Amino acid sequence: MASRGGGVVEERRAAGVVPTGSAPAERIPASGSGPRAPRRTPPSWLWAAPPVLALAVVFLYPLALVVRESLAPGAYAQVFASTSFQDALVTTVWLAVAATVGCLVLGFVLALVVAFVPFPGGRAVARFIDVFLSFPSFLITLALLFLYGTVGMANGVWTDVTGAATGPFHFLFTPWGVLLAEITYFTPFVMRPLLAAFSQLDTAQLEVASSLGARPLRIVRRVILPEALPALAAGGSLVLVMCLNEFGIVLFTGAKGVTTLPMLVYGKAILESDYAAACVVAVVNVAISVGLYAVYRVVSRRAGA
Repeated sequence: MASRGGGVVEERRAAGVVPTGSAPAERIPASGSGPRAPRRTPPSWLWAAPPVLALAVVFLYPLALVVRESLAPGAYAQVFASTSFQDALVTTVWLAVAATVGCLVLGFVLALVVAFVPFPGGRAVARFIDVFLSFPSFLITLALLFLYGTVGMANGVWTDVTGAATGPFHFLFTPWGVLLAEITYFTPFVMRPLLAAFSQLDTAQLEVASSLGARPLRIVRRVILPEALPALAAGGSLVLVMCLNEFGIVLFTGAKGVTTLPMLVYGKAILESDYAAACVVAVVNVAISVGLYAVYRVVSRRAGA
């Protein structure tokens, strides 16, 4: 009987059923199994090393060379004291500020028309603005040369009608021509954030203001403009940075009397082979651009918030 009882216990233990008060059966691990070692993940800096190394080779190293070349003895003092640098700095600043103001005014008006004035092809115009952002700047300058150049369409029509030897339109080769080209090219960069801001505007506010007898200009000033201020600030900051660094428009207009900081870098490095002076001007231009870009990022972050 005892052996039979012991056999029953063994059978229950084999079946996984342990009687109360008895010691649990010891489980034998399967052959080849055991505690697995934790998988070692590579450190985070190992993933960041390739892009940082590529950035250092492509951008930081050339920038370091420019800064080192600009530290030649007396280079900064000589460049800062030169009339060409002072004139280029003033020209660059006033052209950038004037172009930014023109882009803000024109971009705001055009964005209002596209967003709130229904007309056939309105969606196509809005999509064309996105495509326009990818155009190179010299393409706009080339189009303006066809219109207002010495042998452009406007002068051609004038000479055909009046019989004069030459036409009166020669402003494209002056600072005003550069300003017109920059406003034409950079206005869509203001319109894009404005159209995005207008698309989120609650139209009920406009309907309520209109039902209360407010005129369109008052609605724009009291309702639309406050909502558009962050987008205007972001777009204006971006245009200001881009105008400070614009090179193609000034070069393709052929305005010989207009020398900006990028043009001065080109002249010092390519035409005069004065690399130390060119690097000094480049460092100043980069410092101004980085400072304005920091302002643009702050404004854009607040506009997004």
